[in-house]
Amino acid sequence: MQIRSVGIDLGKTTFHLVALGDNGEVLLKKKFTQKQLIKFTANLQTSLIGMEACSGAHFLGRALRAQGHDVKLIPAHFVKPFVKSNKNDFIDAEAIAEAVDRRNMRFVPIKTDDQLDLQALHRVRDRLMVRRTSVINQLRAFLLERGMVFAKSPIRLREAIPEVLENANENLTPRLRNLVAMLWSEWKHMELQIQEMNEEIERIASSDAACCRLRQIPGIGPLVATAIVASIGNGAAFRKGREFAAWMGLVPKQHSTGGKTKLYGISKRGNRYLRKILVHGARAVVLRSKRDRIAMGSWMTSLEMRVPRNVLIVAMANKLARIAWAVLSSGQDYKAIPGAIPA
Repeated sequence: MQIRSVGIDLGKTTFHLVALGDNGEVLLKKKFTQKQLIKFTANLQTSLIGMEACSGAHFLGRALRAQGHDVKLIPAHFVKPFVKSNKNDFIDAEAIAEAVDRRNMRFVPIKTDDQLDLQALHRVRDRLMVRRTSVINQLRAFLLERGMVFAKSPIRLREAIPEVLENANENLTPRLRNLVAMLWSEWKHMELQIQEMNEEIERIASSDAACCRLRQIPGIGPLVATAIVASIGNGAAFRKGREFAAWMGLVPKQHSTGGKTKLYGISKRGNRYLRKILVHGARAVVLRSKRDRIAMGSWMTSLEMRVPRNVLIVAMANKLARIAWAVLSSGQDYKAIPGAIPA
């Protein structure tokens, strides 16, 4: 029995394995728990194994790679075209086994433990910031019902909350005063948690060599640098910077047929969080930087005369993504060359 490729459909407690032969025939169909799967693959001949890139795939990928297998992670939307007829776990595993054998298939690099830790740190921080915004909005809504309006900035509300709670003349019932105090305490606690995470990210960005090189690029600070390293490592998954920018959805969406090219807004594919913070970094460069002091200044000024400012910001984010990939893939420091960027 000569196995050509193996597909594993991952689940929380059960894992379905399908092995295909040289002619595409199904040689094996088995269902395992995680421990049973690792034990089975340890005695399996060295094979090409494919899995969808999802939760738990990186751990299992490293475990199978340590056994000598060639493990590939595939984005789920690239597996879907290979699913035949109805959907079940074995059909999904068979589709993965067919997809992993394609030479032009795009794969996801298996992340290291450090990358996963850094990615988890960013995800928790992002969730806390969303929750903090929710608390602020709820506070504003409650106080607005009592006729208290504050400036849009959260800083103004934060400065006013202690006085609102201490002033007995405010139109607040005892019950609402207790609720506002509880929300205020929750807000302060989240501020401390976010501050601790910001400090941890700063420490990592200052000690990691790749992050230090990325921080030399205008618009990329510790937050963006660590997020890029956590997502793509050294950038080996991409052949050029444009592929990295396209993976993040920072290139126009295309729908062309019959020789007619149609381009729309950016595709917004890939890592939404990374795209968001990279656009914020690009906005800081466009709006805050002194253009006569940076190499991209003349390019920004020239483009700004032809397109709206938001288009310029997205174009800047695309350019930062390409530069970041070049810095990571080459292992060299960022070197700005004035006049080298075409208008």
